[in-house]
Amino acid sequence: MVSQPEPKVENSPYSRLVEKQKVKIDFRPFIHVEGVNAKDVRQQKVDLSQFTAIIFTSRNAVDHFFRIADEMRHKVPDSMKYFCQSEAVAYYLQKYVVYRKRKIYVGKRNFPDLAPLIKKYKDEKYLLPSSDVLKPIVPETLDELKIDWKRAILYKTVVSDLSDLKDVYYDILAFYSPSGIESLFKNFPDFKQNETRIAVFGNTTQKAAEASGLRIDIMAPTPDTPSMTMALEKYIVEANKGK
Repeated sequence: MVSQPEPKVENSPYSRLVEKQKVKIDFRPFIHVEGVNAKDVRQQKVDLSQFTAIIFTSRNAVDHFFRIADEMRHKVPDSMKYFCQSEAVAYYLQKYVVYRKRKIYVGKRNFPDLAPLIKKYKDEKYLLPSSDVLKPIVPETLDELKIDWKRAILYKTVVSDLSDLKDVYYDILAFYSPSGIESLFKNFPDFKQNETRIAVFGNTTQKAAEASGLRIDIMAPTPDTPSMTMALEKYIVEANKGK
């Protein structure tokens, strides 16, 4: 069981893993995103007309910014500058704006990669659309730049209802975020790991799993297995050797 939505692309790493190792994989999001309404945004004292630049860290942030702008009947000016954490986020922005006609600045992958680009435009007023969960590195980086910025919580990460899985058992549970671990124990407070193998991606997920008393059997990324699918395949191959 992978605690994420099923990949929409054909021939994804997971579909190749299924075909190659003859395993069955179910996908189920353990968490989901819910948008907050315009009234909640106003209570945060956010006036969209006051900002000249927007920082997008995810596709969810893009979707919910334009949703709220629409709800507030705010026309986003053509002069708006967009700072996107990655190429994937910048590419997704095309869903809402004509890419070649906008001022779009793109980081490499991690949030601090955006800092040099933002630093060039220190006089802008920045809006950071985010969820209620925000990695500390984001505000830390922005504060260090000493720019005029404000966070707007436009959506929230919510635990999904997994009650239908109460009597379903999996050999491996794969987690990509601490929120997934939280969801597991909110849905199943009496969860016992027993022989279930736990796979985690990233240090923060690892720490959350360990703090909840879980035994981690599969870890990614590592130098040998930079992706979750590679880590799963390595484990499956080694486990099958003994059979």
